[in-house]
Amino acid sequence: MTIFHFFNCAILTFGPHAVYYSATPLSEYDTIGTSIKSAVVYLVTALVKLVCLATFLKVSESDSFDPYQELLKALIGFIDVAGLYFALTQLTHRNISQNHKFQAVGLGWAFADSVLHRLAPLWVGARGLEFTWDYILQGLEANANLVLSISLAALGSLIWLRKNKPKTLIPIIYACAGIVATMPSITSYLKLALGWHFPKVVGFELFTSLVVAFISWQLFAACQRPSN
Repeated sequence: MTIFHFFNCAILTFGPHAVYYSATPLSEYDTIGTSIKSAVVYLVTALVKLVCLATFLKVSESDSFDPYQELLKALIGFIDVAGLYFALTQLTHRNISQNHKFQAVGLGWAFADSVLHRLAPLWVGARGLEFTWDYILQGLEANANLVLSISLAALGSLIWLRKNKPKTLIPIIYACAGIVATMPSITSYLKLALGWHFPKVVGFELFTSLVVAFISWQLFAACQRPSN
């Protein structure tokens, strides 16, 4: 039963990444190399973030919300944006369109995040004797992160790769990208300052990811329309 629970949680956590790759044109254009490169960039970015967090953040003696510490975490979190910029603009990609490039980069980014942050807790905890919903919720959280990562990659491609954007949409693009980039700090505020429990936070992340994905899709479609 414990192994069955582990495999269920693992499929929920990592399965959507494989489904997204196979169900979209990414598999037809063989963009797996782009996703792997993006995953490697994420791992390097995560290492840089870890060094910065260990250097500049002090160990908190309580679980209370510290605005200064959280602001510093948010600023360090923008290293992800720098890594995403490198993955989108500096890596050599196969001859794929901008639409497929940002999806492949976002997919690799999200998969590396899930492996780094969720695989070990899942392997250790989901095989325990006592059933818990926490690892199912972590799987749902990974799905929300997949949507947010692809959305951020889409917004990043509009910012850095799309030159002829409608000027009226530029503030909206930057605002949405800023919200997605600071999502870890937002969820930290909800948990520490407002006392939200994990299921409620995951529900918020799922809802926010769907809203951001819809807005990003509309912005991307609007920027692709020929200007009059």
